Amino acid sequence: MPAFRYNGRSSRGDAVSGVLEAESPETLANHLFERGITPIDIQAAGVSKDILQDFWRRLGGGRPSLNDLILFSRQMFSITKAGIPLLRGIGSLANSTPNLILRDALHRVVENLQAGRDLATSFARHPDVFSKFYVSVIRVGESTGTLPVAFERMFQYLGMEKRIRDKLSAAMRYPITVVIAIAVALVVITMFVLPKFAPIFESLGDNLPWATRVLLGVSGFFASYWYVIAAAVLMFFVGFRLYLRNDDGRYHFDKFKLRIPVVGAIAMKGGMARICRSFALTLDSGVPVVQGLNMIARASGNEYLREGVLALRNGVERGESLSRSAQTLDLFTPLSLQMLQIGEETGELGELLTEVADFYEREVDYDLEHISQALEPFLILAVGGMVLILALGVFLPLWDMAASGGGLS
Repeated sequence: MPAFRYNGRSSRGDAVSGVLEAESPETLANHLFERGITPIDIQAAGVSKDILQDFWRRLGGGRPSLNDLILFSRQMFSITKAGIPLLRGIGSLANSTPNLILRDALHRVVENLQAGRDLATSFARHPDVFSKFYVSVIRVGESTGTLPVAFERMFQYLGMEKRIRDKLSAAMRYPITVVIAIAVALVVITMFVLPKFAPIFESLGDNLPWATRVLLGVSGFFASYWYVIAAAVLMFFVGFRLYLRNDDGRYHFDKFKLRIPVVGAIAMKGGMARICRSFALTLDSGVPVVQGLNMIARASGNEYLREGVLALRNGVERGESLSRSAQTLDLFTPLSLQMLQIGEETGELGELLTEVADFYEREVDYDLEHISQALEPFLILAVGGMVLILALGVFLPLWDMAASGGGLS
């Protein structure tokens, strides 16, 4: 179906524009009139631009960020709480949303609502925008008549996700900068500095220290076969991406990430906080335990944790209690297990799961505040190793030459 670019005015007189697919300009014009938009200009969209845009979207570019979804959830909470009809409310959001992919998805959601579909089903037709977990929570809110509460909970949940991500990003900024600086320094020394000293070192003949010989050999290899190294790096990344597409490969890599010193422990606690809060959200929304575990397993974002959640589900399906099934997994801390058991005994599992999520999040906050101190020994070793390489490989032969020259004089 061809795509057309349109410019028009909304019912309030605001300028609107966009790109939509339609059988003809007349069909698109009728569709715009139905949405309360008066078309001013409709032209066929450039084919080359559509191809590039589609290719960019297939690579994952331009997708709504977490901020976009947080703002959308907050706006939908206000719309549903105020009693504004969904067609009018979502249509207004579609015209004012800056993200093109989200705007196009909302326009199609309006079309699906006009066709008689429910809101959750309309959201589910856009998995690149709305996750399965998001759709499931909205479906429960829609079926129980608590749609404003569902959007409010998603707003709070996504806000918590963003807060944790921002803290982790801020905490890792310094270590990553140091590692990148060390890598760049080694490349510069190997590719540009050592070749300048090579003629001087050759005058020493066989008296070069072993460290200098190694550095000169590495420098020569990089200078002569840089294209081979570049091709090998490219092949490694392509092979790694293909490996991650395999279920077993993704599982083992996600498990490995959780075993990385310092950072892995934070990722584990953050993942468990997300699982517990998601589970509490589903239970508070009235979702059965087994169905809720299925939902959060798909939304966990980590294959290793997903397998753990599915193991919990299997235990519950066999008739075991949730706390007893959790004891067989190496995921929950002893305090968390006790809180789960108390929640089951008192019938307040959702509230206790929220407490467990808060516990893990406080642990993550504490670890993030002290992550620089925990990584300092590794960074010191890395910087010390680079200085040692320079001292042994570059300065040591120069000192030998200076000492020999002083002795001859």
